[in-house]
Amino acid sequence: MTKKVELVKRLENHLRRTSRQLISFDTEEESLQFLTDSFRSEFSSDFVGIIIKDGDHFIPKVWSGALTSITEAFPLQVNQCMPSLLTRSMMFETSIDSHCDFTKLIVNMAVPTWFTVPLINDSHHYGFCVIGYFQKVKLIEEMGRIFDEFGKDVAVALALSKQKEIQKNKMMGMQWINQNLSLDASIEKTVEKLVERAGKETEAVFACIYLYDERANCFRYQQPSYGEMVRAETITLDKNNQLKHYFPYLETPGGQQLTVPLNVNLKTIGVVHVESKNAGTFTSDDLETLEFLSSHVAVMLENARLYQNEKNHKQKLHYLLDYQQTLIKETIDGNGFDGITQTLSNLFSTSVILLDRFFRPISSKLVQLKTDDLQRYVELAAYEVFHKQSRRSWFPMEDDIEVEVFSINGGGDLLGYIVLDVTNYEIDDYFRLSINLARNIYSIQFIKQRLVLDAKEQVKDSFLTKLFVEKIENDENIIQYANLFNWDPFQSHRVAILSLNLMDDNVKLNILDLEAQKSMIWDQLKSKISVQNPEILLTNKDGELVLIAPINVESGKPRLYWSKLYDNIKKWTSDSKDFKPFLAVGGKTVRLTDYYVSYSEALKALSVVTNRFQDIGFALFDELGSYTVLHQLNDSHISDLFIQNHLSPLLQYSEGKSMDLLQTLRVYLEHNGNIKETAEDLFIHRSSLLYRLEKITNLLNVDLNDSEQRFNLMMAYKLYDLYGDNSTAKQ
Repeated sequence: MTKKVELVKRLENHLRRTSRQLISFDTEEESLQFLTDSFRSEFSSDFVGIIIKDGDHFIPKVWSGALTSITEAFPLQVNQCMPSLLTRSMMFETSIDSHCDFTKLIVNMAVPTWFTVPLINDSHHYGFCVIGYFQKVKLIEEMGRIFDEFGKDVAVALALSKQKEIQKNKMMGMQWINQNLSLDASIEKTVEKLVERAGKETEAVFACIYLYDERANCFRYQQPSYGEMVRAETITLDKNNQLKHYFPYLETPGGQQLTVPLNVNLKTIGVVHVESKNAGTFTSDDLETLEFLSSHVAVMLENARLYQNEKNHKQKLHYLLDYQQTLIKETIDGNGFDGITQTLSNLFSTSVILLDRFFRPISSKLVQLKTDDLQRYVELAAYEVFHKQSRRSWFPMEDDIEVEVFSINGGGDLLGYIVLDVTNYEIDDYFRLSINLARNIYSIQFIKQRLVLDAKEQVKDSFLTKLFVEKIENDENIIQYANLFNWDPFQSHRVAILSLNLMDDNVKLNILDLEAQKSMIWDQLKSKISVQNPEILLTNKDGELVLIAPINVESGKPRLYWSKLYDNIKKWTSDSKDFKPFLAVGGKTVRLTDYYVSYSEALKALSVVTNRFQDIGFALFDELGSYTVLHQLNDSHISDLFIQNHLSPLLQYSEGKSMDLLQTLRVYLEHNGNIKETAEDLFIHRSSLLYRLEKITNLLNVDLNDSEQRFNLMMAYKLYDLYGDNSTAKQ
């Protein structure tokens, strides 16, 4: 009994001294090593081990003495061992549990005597200490109480030493941060230092950083990495916004991966990720290390990223200014669009196509494509434009390329479109700013060309006006102007006149609105004719459009050529219900003086077609028969007098009357005096026709059955068609 009391007293004194000395150590490693050495020296034990609870596992932190091979069986699952290992001291007589991995491990090692001491501090279970002997040793029951108290003291000492170690690591970490990281450093340099530190501190094979891209809603790998990068470089976030869904070991030790978020002002800007620990699994210490690094480096990373973005933004703005100057130089030095298109294509390293408002290619620069692919881009561009304009559902065009179409406007008018190949291209603010600059430059170039064309039109109208005179004063001057337009006036041509006549039903409409509508139709017709028939020279004269076409384009079939053109004109003006087009074509030219003759013939043909052939709306002077002979009359006064003598009473009577005797007589003469056919053509009864004919006979005082008088009346009608009723109206 005396020996037992002395042993207990000796044990208490030793443990008390040991617990006091533990407080003096700065690191956990030093405290545990001293603890194991003191046990072995004082109690002659064969081995002493400190088993630490790290997450869901038991890990041998320090092992002193024999049986070191037992550490290879670790880590052990905490839930596969007895819970009492963490709560009270146990000796081998009461600790045999076939379901406990730890006790089975000790038993398999044939250790006859051993006991454990829990390390507890304020309900925090650090782990336990195991002491063993290879021979049987009598243990005293009072030792359990003593070791329980000792375990608490050791836990307190461990907590203090660990806290000291943490503080020391933080100081060293802060020193490392101050020495290795700078706000002026690039984001790549900062990341390089950080992942290297994270990898080495946690003994990981691989470490990297993912930064969050808010616009794309994804995490992007930020170069460089510590170790070989084999993970996905982009992690896209779906509907699940929980980081743990994408990084399973987020702030969770005990596995072969460990992830810590980078937070700035409660906002996650990225994560630090490590993988494949060299020995064992990542511990809570590794988690603390990463958390310390992330807390002090997150702001620095964000600042570096903002600084880099600002620097890149500044560089882009400088580059954009250079790009703008290059575009302006192109539009000043050049008259075309190719230089602007080439510059835009070089800026984005992609295919660029310029279309006019009719979707015709004006200029293009295709990157790694063939000219045959140009039509495919035009079709995609047209689809994109009409798809956006239409509210109806469209089926998407299946294609392996994606295009963006930007309209070009100037002076309130649509001028054209820019088409860019944006397949796998990220459209950002810089991209749109560059496009807006290009749109403005293109618009200036369009307006510049329009001014040039307007000036050329004025010059052209001026010299063509000089061409359409009965006597040309200066042939050389006209030839010089013709050379400016690469036009050969000595080649045989035809002169045609296109007129827009107001429909009778719309005479009461607003004059200003009608003139504006007519001007718009003229612009459309000029554009369409220039596109479809580039061989035709166009000019304005006396409110009409004059067309000059070379004879060779008729291929010996003038009616076919001009009738096809007139059909197109009617189609182009079909949307307008207020105006009707009329086209009259003069004869061939051989000399300069023939242009006036052909123009005069077209005028006469226009008069005939508007008075005589309104339903047809088109005529060639050469096919007008007797009209061509009557046209040769040099004295227009004789023609006016002839019309007055034969038709004046009918003209005066029919004006403002519901009964049109002038038209009735014309139809009667055309049907050679056939009463039945005339009545059917006029849609009136036979008796009504006979009444009208009697009225006509009385007004004109003629015999309609007399062939000579009928011939004179037909002649008067033809002259009326050619020269109109101007003289009669004056009287």
